[in-house]
Amino acid sequence: MLPIERQRQMRELIQKKKTWKISELSEHFAVSEMTIYRDIKPLVDEGFITKTFGGISLKQNKEQTVSDQAHCAYCHKPNNSKMVYRLILTNDRIETTCCAHCGLLRHRQLGEEVLQAMCHDFLMDTTISASLTWYVMDTTLHVACCQPQVLTFEQKEHAEKFVKGFDGEIYGFQEAMEAVHQKMQGGQGGCSDHP
Repeated sequence: MLPIERQRQMRELIQKKKTWKISELSEHFAVSEMTIYRDIKPLVDEGFITKTFGGISLKQNKEQTVSDQAHCAYCHKPNNSKMVYRLILTNDRIETTCCAHCGLLRHRQLGEEVLQAMCHDFLMDTTISASLTWYVMDTTLHVACCQPQVLTFEQKEHAEKFVKGFDGEIYGFQEAMEAVHQKMQGGQGGCSDHP
């Protein structure tokens, strides 16, 4: 199949299911992931899709995206672009939360509806997959967000060095989700604007 034909079919697939993993497209078209990356480049360039961590999503209407992502989907505080946690959902929506604290709580609420989640590395300011992230809680450094504060790191060694300087506990994804939930149940934190 020619690249132009794959691109045409990709457009149809993305219109139906708004979010795809590169690996899914590679399997669907029986070509390498590198071929898929080459095929999607023109679609990204024209603004039809956006690249996500390990996948692509249909580009949303800019006005809708800006208004939906201006405030936290969990506590409704304004989002801070350096702390934001994004959830890509099965119903073709993207939700954002102000920080990993709210992101983990919202992720837990939504469960299987979440196809993918992304957050920012606290030190490197890069986008990382939430499921592969190391989460630091109970640190002495406060960055003015929800409590218990949750900081995110792509590399475990970076999280360990951070904890050496500022205390805290390191958690993997599932552990972090449960730890935040338990701390909230125990009355050990909260979102200042949370209902």
